[in-house]
Amino acid sequence: MNDQWRPKFHIGHDDFSIQYLSRTGATNMPRPHEHSSFELYYLLNGERIYFMEDQVVTVRKGDLMIIYPHQLHSTASTEKQRFERILVNFSPAFIEQGGGQVTSLLRTGGSRLVRVPLKDQPDVERLLRAMLAECEGAQTYYESLVRIYLSELLIRIRRIELSMHARAGTEYEHPMHHKITEIAQYIKANYHQKLTLEQIAKQFYISPSHLSRTFAKLTGFRFREYLQTVRIREAQKRLAESKDSVQRISEQAGFEHIAHFNKTFKKIVGTTPLDYRKRHG
Repeated sequence: MNDQWRPKFHIGHDDFSIQYLSRTGATNMPRPHEHSSFELYYLLNGERIYFMEDQVVTVRKGDLMIIYPHQLHSTASTEKQRFERILVNFSPAFIEQGGGQVTSLLRTGGSRLVRVPLKDQPDVERLLRAMLAECEGAQTYYESLVRIYLSELLIRIRRIELSMHARAGTEYEHPMHHKITEIAQYIKANYHQKLTLEQIAKQFYISPSHLSRTFAKLTGFRFREYLQTVRIREAQKRLAESKDSVQRISEQAGFEHIAHFNKTFKKIVGTTPLDYRKRHG
């Protein structure tokens, strides 16, 4: 494996970060993850498979992934194993300091793939590299300049999307990408029902073994792990927003036994359902 990367530069504790990475060889994220910040993932070269909540897409040179806070996502290798990317994370508060109009851009749409036209790629890459250079140099007032560059980048992205008149990323490079997307979306819509790998495989005309391997490869989750994660995330919402009992919420989330729910909740969230409600309810 031949890797080249710069350190991840930070502004504040969790306000802003940016990192360049070039890697050769098959690489997958160890686990799908989420975070409280926005994420911009721009592919300078190569190709990646990107799993975003319940959708599988192929990201190519010049593509930009916009990931909203608390959205599950992961990346994996395609047959083209060399890739080069710049990754930006920023909090809503960081960009809000730049002005109200730019802040409104964060409330437009949701997590998505933007296929940046060839003519616009130089400007996008210029702004990303400028942010890297400012963070690396760390000269006086560099934080303010980074915020200006980020604001300009968000404006340019929005203009690109408006000129396209349609959201990109609905096409699929491979039939299995579409199939796994359909299955992930079905699980999110029917998490409260009794779902098994064998049942889903039969329903979507695919062998259980092939579904198990492909689901894990494209999403980073084993089938049962994804189902449990969806259920627990829904339970988190209900614990924070409703007065229903933990027993009732566990049933609504698709768990047959409260003990299994409590154990799974603590494994995924890191705390018990009751403690979670005390902190977020």
